[in-house]
Amino acid sequence: MDNLFLIVGLGNPGREYAGTRHNAGFLALEKFAERLKAGWKQEDKFQARIARSEYCGQKLVLCQPQTFMNSSGIAVLKTADYFKIPLNRLLVSVDDADLPFGEIRLRQSGSSGGHHGLDSVQSHLGSKDYARQRIGIGRTASGVRDIHGHVLGRFNEEDRILLEKVLVRAAHQMVCWMEQ
Repeated sequence: MDNLFLIVGLGNPGREYAGTRHNAGFLALEKFAERLKAGWKQEDKFQARIARSEYCGQKLVLCQPQTFMNSSGIAVLKTADYFKIPLNRLLVSVDDADLPFGEIRLRQSGSSGGHHGLDSVQSHLGSKDYARQRIGIGRTASGVRDIHGHVLGRFNEEDRILLEKVLVRAAHQMVCWMEQ
């Protein structure tokens, strides 16, 4: 399908993970879906929540894997295969603890950078040649290497103000990626 794009937001499903830093990809994609007025539907055959929409004549499939972060590649592969999405029309949005909170980085390809969700996507697709949007969630002030608690923690009130701006910018960046 010539004009079909797949944009994936990575995160963990379930109420206990909602609003955590590790779900920054989910949050950015939800902001983009809101902008498009796209509705979500659970699609068991993809093991994902899917929303379909259009933007400036371009057809879009939005995907939130429901497989948990470390197995995200399963849902990404199933969705990309079903819709016959070439890798150059795939964008994956994900949190990044190595970027300061508030920064966003978009690259056409690259390594997983040790992110287990991107490891899974890369492993299942058999390629690292797909675009990825990294949303900085920073690290704890103490610089402790084990960031499990930080990543699965929620944004505080002050951070949520900046987060809203970041999510709007991330959604806009998704549009720019499609246009380019």
